[in-house]
Amino acid sequence: MSHAPSEATMAEIAKLIGFDTTSRDSNLPLIDYVVGRLDALGIDSSLVHNAEGNKANLLATIPAADGTRNGGIVLSGHTDVVPVDGQTWSSDPFVPEIRDGKLYARGTCDMKTFVAVIMAKLESIARAKLDEPIHLAFSYDEEVGCIGAVDLVAAITEAGLKPRGCIVGEPTSMRVVRGHKSVNVIRVDFHGVAAHSSLTTQGVNAISAAAEFTAFVDSAARDFAQDGPFDDAFIVPHTTTTVNQIEGGIAVNTIPAVCTLHFEFRSIADDDPIELIERFRLEAKRIETAMQERNPEAHVEFEVLAKTPGLDTPEEAGIVALAAQLGGTASPDKATYGTEAGLFFNAGIPTVVCGPGDIAQAHAPDEFIALDQIVQCEAFIDNLIVALSA
Repeated sequence: MSHAPSEATMAEIAKLIGFDTTSRDSNLPLIDYVVGRLDALGIDSSLVHNAEGNKANLLATIPAADGTRNGGIVLSGHTDVVPVDGQTWSSDPFVPEIRDGKLYARGTCDMKTFVAVIMAKLESIARAKLDEPIHLAFSYDEEVGCIGAVDLVAAITEAGLKPRGCIVGEPTSMRVVRGHKSVNVIRVDFHGVAAHSSLTTQGVNAISAAAEFTAFVDSAARDFAQDGPFDDAFIVPHTTTTVNQIEGGIAVNTIPAVCTLHFEFRSIADDDPIELIERFRLEAKRIETAMQERNPEAHVEFEVLAKTPGLDTPEEAGIVALAAQLGGTASPDKATYGTEAGLFFNAGIPTVVCGPGDIAQAHAPDEFIALDQIVQCEAFIDNLIVALSA
């Protein structure tokens, strides 16, 4: 195996990274480029836009040699990246630079390299006499809650493609990961009643209400850690929950009328996230009732901002063995972070996460990927083409 990535792959990485697809911005220039490449090879693709029309998922199928479009394997990646705001970089984050065997730029690790390797292999895929199809599923807004992939997975289901497996190319150092926790982000707004701080009986303290809810979240976290359930495949082997943002109050001598907090929980497969959301919602309702006993104008708003389902593909699933056969490193571990893989899994598509790069570099200033990881990913996709060919 070569110890350097191909020129074609490096060119594709540079091209994709040159599109600033920070989640707050459009990904359409990148998607248009991919569509153009596919069109040139006679590969049909379809776009699934967001409501505003300024972002799109891409779904494309390279059919089997006999024209079959159903079944096969999905290669999935997201096109957006996190911001570079406030970070100090040693080089331009949108112009890849090689230093000491590593390629630096925003998205090298998370996760444009995986998509770029696929783009560099398009001609090979199109020429191959495939026994079964390869589907490309590129999404928007993964970094802000796996928003785009919801409609992308729905499009796969509605098209009746029924793939037998999916590989999500998030950075795992090319380990085959078959599980991760769900990720659920919730905002709670506590609306009390303002009053002068010397007249406490005339006000309803929104910060106190938020503190009470925070104590409930902390108590739930202790229960998860003490009582489980547990899954030792995770670094933290139980469901976790934390309040991570809180804001409220306008002055030291004014009873606060508003306080907003954001919390998250990450659940293992044995904990039902729907039941947990309801558990937290009921506590918010209990606090609201207590606030309204002091003043009926007080109220609490509870909003689920993001729900990324967990992944729990069985060890004996064919996609697990296939990914290892292709060169992924078999591993008993489950990922600490969430991905779009759970959406595919929930749609009945056996899914693993396997891609180049170390998640420790994702989102960081001077994000990088080791060049040998790119080489491993190239070999992985080459092996997939061979494995699916007549």
